[in-house]
Formats: sequence, structure tokens, C-alpha cells
Amino acid sequence: MGAIPDVAVVDDLIRQRLDEILPGKIEEKLKEIQESKTPSMAIIATKGTLDWAYPPFILASTAAALGWDVTIFFTFYGLNLVKKDVSDLKVSPLGNPGMPMKMPFGPDWFKSINWNIPNIVQAGIPGFESVATSLMQQTIKNNGVASISELRELSQEAGVKFVVCQMTVELFGFDHGDFVDGMDYVGAASFLPVAQTSDVCLFI
Repeated sequence: MGAIPDVAVVDDLIRQRLDEILPGKIEEKLKEIQESKTPSMAIIATKGTLDWAYPPFILASTAAALGWDVTIFFTFYGLNLVKKDVSDLKVSPLGNPGMPMKMPFGPDWFKSINWNIPNIVQAGIPGFESVATSLMQQTIKNNGVASISELRELSQEAGVKFVVCQMTVELFGFDHGDFVDGMDYVGAASFLPVAQTSDVCLFI
């Protein structure tokens, strides 16, 4: 009759074997969970100018097209982006050193010039903001870029969730009827858990 194995030795062998197997199994399971998880993105939109209207909708529609769960939280001036009429969105070049003016018309050499206009000139010329807005709109049209209304509609069709800060709506004296359909009106406390658990969270 063979000798009875030492319990301590057997226990050590079992633990050693588990140490060899478990890390691989755990890593495999984590990879499986990660691959099956739907990526998510939360965007906080706070700006209400024409140029700042594009980033949230471009990012949101692109992520949604890739199959991500996307939520945009519109607050303060970001409310302008979800008003029914966005034709009054303007570009504000004043105090924006990263915005050289390029003309959307004329020969190529003329269109390639960066018109770095000093702030004092921008502030002193009546209607300069309207001129800058018209130039930006023409540039957008020349390059075949979708309008804000089109990008917004595309985002909603792709399943992007639009969430509006109810406190800001009340602060600015807006009514729910001022905005496009298909939005939730909530407080910051309702949106924070969405931002907390998202894979990507952007403040724009």
C-alpha cells in the first residue's frame, strides 16, 4: 500500500496550479467583458456660438455611428445649440487668437492669407461679428460641411441622447417649446452618474 501524500504538500501543489491557471482565466474573462461592452461617451456642451456648435455634434454623431452610447448635456449657452431656430448662431472672433480670418472667395493666393485682425479693430468696427459670421457660413458652404441643423438631426437619428439642464432653462427664461423635440430636461445630479460611468467624458 502506497504512502499517504502529505496534506501540506498536496495543498501547496493545488495552490501552485491555481496560481498558474487563474491569472490567465481572469485575464481572458476581463478581455471578453471588455470586448462585449458598448463604449460610451458623455459630452457637456456649454458654448453657444456657430464655431463651437460643431464639435459636440460631430463627435457625437461619429461615436454613435460607431455603435457607442452617446449623451450630450446642454447647459448655459449650450442651450442655443438645441433651440428650434439656430440660424442666429454667430461667430465671435473677438478675443480668439486661434481664429485667423481666411476669405472664402477670390483666387487661391488671396484665400490662403491669414487675416490676423487685432482685437482693437474687431471691437471698434460696428458689425464686425456679423461679417465674421457670414464669412464662416460661406466657408462652411464652400467646403460642403453640413449645417448645425443637419448635424443635430443626424445625431438624434443615430440615437444620441439630448439632455438639457432644467436649471439653465429656468435661469434664462426659456420654455420647453423653444427647443427641438426628443430631449430630457434634468438637473446636474441626474447627469453626473452618466458622466461618471462613461468611457469618454468631454467638456466643450
